[in-house]
Amino acid sequence: MKIQFKTILASSVLFLLFICWKSDRKRLTIYSIGDSTMCNVSTEDNYPGRGWMQMMSLYFDDQTIINNMAASGRSSKSFRDEGKWAKVIAQVQPGDYVFIQFGHNDEKKDTLRHTDAETTFRQNIINYVNEVRAKNAQPVLFTSITRRAFDKNGKLIDTHGKYVTVIRDLAPELHVPLVDLNKLTSDMVQKLGPDKSKKLYMYVEPGVTSRLPNGRKDNTHLCIYGATKVAGLAAQSLKALDLTGLSSHIK
Repeated sequence: MKIQFKTILASSVLFLLFICWKSDRKRLTIYSIGDSTMCNVSTEDNYPGRGWMQMMSLYFDDQTIINNMAASGRSSKSFRDEGKWAKVIAQVQPGDYVFIQFGHNDEKKDTLRHTDAETTFRQNIINYVNEVRAKNAQPVLFTSITRRAFDKNGKLIDTHGKYVTVIRDLAPELHVPLVDLNKLTSDMVQKLGPDKSKKLYMYVEPGVTSRLPNGRKDNTHLCIYGATKVAGLAAQSLKALDLTGLSSHIK
């Protein structure tokens, strides 16, 4: 009877120590800003689309708070002009991380979103980085995910051009960690090829969801499977960067 009591007592003490250790662990807070390829997508009516950052919690521990503030249709210009950035940076605290991915909509020709890759786009990204650092937080740059665009020979076509190379060049210049999602996703899509790569994107048959009664063939936006795969690639790359206060939270 005494042995059983001691066993129960020891187990209880160990459990309490574990709870105390867990509660004392430093929490990680991540904010993310970007476009529809990254943002949270409504799952109502069986909608199969997802932003890759929407799936990132699968790869982080329960001590991580992810605030995905990316918004559909926004560029590095319109995200700020519409006041969305002001709401994000007001919340950022010292030690937080801010993930930054723009480019898809900066390419658009309308004046509300368009930026020139080597001038206004470049400066917008620099401004985001500097403002994050002013809050004693850590920015991380991400290149835009690839579109599923193949030529007649089955070779993936680059549709982002200088919007990707600018980010690649800025990262070492500003001493900011870089996750080259464009390369990672391009390699994955090219390896799968023109047919199998469709399973990553929004290829939806009619009748699957009331929001897309006629279905959709979308080579830009990700489905649940695709977003999960891309989030996994991002998490692996972040883990390899061994970032203080972040990498230890990745599963």
